[in-house]
Amino acid sequence: ANWMCAAGVPGEDANLYRAVAAVGMELCPALGIAIPVGKDSLSMRTVWREGAVDKSVAAPVSLIVSAFAPVSDVRAALTPQLRGSDSELLLIDLGAGADRLGGSILAQVFGELGDRVPDVDDAQRLGGFVAAMQDSLAAGDILAYHDRSDGGLFTTLAEMCFAGRRGVQISLPVDCDPLAALFAEELGAVLEVARDHVATVSARFAAAGLAGCVRRLGRVTAAEDIVIAAGGQEIYRATRAALQRLWAETSYRMQALRDNPDCALQEFANIDSADNQLVAMPSFELTDDVAAPCIATGVRPRVAILREQGVNGQLEMAAAFDRAGFSAIDAHMSDVLAGRVDLASFRGVVACGGFSYGDVLGAGVGWARSILFNARARDAFATFFARSETFALGVCNGCQMLSQLRELIPGADHWPLFARNQSEQFEARTLLLKIAPSPSVLLAGMAGSVLPIAVAHGEGRATFAAGGLARAEQSGTLALRYVDSQGQLTERYPANPNGSPAGVAGLTTTDGRVTIMMPHPERVFRAVTNSWRPDAWGEDGAWLRLFRNARVFVQ
Repeated sequence: ANWMCAAGVPGEDANLYRAVAAVGMELCPALGIAIPVGKDSLSMRTVWREGAVDKSVAAPVSLIVSAFAPVSDVRAALTPQLRGSDSELLLIDLGAGADRLGGSILAQVFGELGDRVPDVDDAQRLGGFVAAMQDSLAAGDILAYHDRSDGGLFTTLAEMCFAGRRGVQISLPVDCDPLAALFAEELGAVLEVARDHVATVSARFAAAGLAGCVRRLGRVTAAEDIVIAAGGQEIYRATRAALQRLWAETSYRMQALRDNPDCALQEFANIDSADNQLVAMPSFELTDDVAAPCIATGVRPRVAILREQGVNGQLEMAAAFDRAGFSAIDAHMSDVLAGRVDLASFRGVVACGGFSYGDVLGAGVGWARSILFNARARDAFATFFARSETFALGVCNGCQMLSQLRELIPGADHWPLFARNQSEQFEARTLLLKIAPSPSVLLAGMAGSVLPIAVAHGEGRATFAAGGLARAEQSGTLALRYVDSQGQLTERYPANPNGSPAGVAGLTTTDGRVTIMMPHPERVFRAVTNSWRPDAWGEDGAWLRLFRNARVFVQ
């Protein structure tokens, strides 16, 4: 907890005392929780002089709380993404109809502060809400969830529509003040519930002492219109896209000034596009473990997970190869350079993502030169790449590094280097890749798939030498492409996060043994680690197939 106060300003010390007493002596004991540690910022006052006049501003007493609790299953999580096409929405109103507008965004729009602000009026009511939510979550009765205390009910509903690309039809009570009902930032949440589960969920909250706090708001629709009625009369209608443009415009204007304005405009214009969504279209069965016969032998081939200063993706990479039946060995570059680690003992070598040498010489350049300018390491890598029974994978910073080593890698002379993103920003997103037919041994059986994947890089734009892109196309080694939700190759931002020509995201060698890619398959080899995934996916993510293919190759 961080307590903030302008200590010494008349009245503020007393306000701080009352706040500490209310939270520490009343609310926390009532909820059965504690604030184990905290800090204070007691200089929340600034003074200055304009001409002969002394001026000052004191911030009001504030408390910021960071909460934590054990999570036994991260899969039991809810997001604001609306999922149904005819489900219902419930408002759990912990303000019990008070609809206080003090301190709200609506009040600020009118240049007011207000005199009645939302509060935790009943700690037992809040505790009952948490208990009923956990029971509903465990029962699988809730499809989507969003709190309403930041912006009010209208903002909550709009953001749920943005996330799910759905519409809603909302009916407010006859006796309510529509502005207060829609914009009061009281405690509470909006739940999306399947129609046949509404009675069960309502009864569960009633049993928790919240019978008077549950209100049926309306339903979710496939049409992307937000329609609100009060007393049976329609009072508001707008499309999801129109509201999302308003919601995003301030960010767009800032982005256009700070970053590449063309990229900013492309992302803003994408709000209206049907291509602005994630899909998953694997060409193979996720449950088909092609490596199972190899794993059943009990043999675990050694794969070197290269680590250099600044590299940070080695643990996820090792976990992915371990799952696929390898013995993943932490191989630090200092040991490789000194000859303490012999690449001859490995069937695979993997260069992971991160910021080797701080990228001060260019992304992956320092790492590559530590190999190229060290005779022992240069010979070791050249010998490894020449062995027909080996494979190599470079991801993100490792992709950039291996592209700098292409003179040592047979069949890689057409590879590009990687330059700063066209957006002029580090890009961390989930987007779509299409797997093209190629000789890559790691992508065997995956051609034609369109799959979500994580990207996180600042220098991912492929830059080919003159004629290099055409040669790569002709050789069939352009293995991975950025695509839109229709599966079409794209150079438009943000589906193409870096501006690579022809949507180039990854390549392989002419014999398919060495593959490089800017996106991160190791971050999403489990379904649960995907920030978005189809509901039908089980334990395995689609990209686990890449690691299983490696195990099949070295059998």
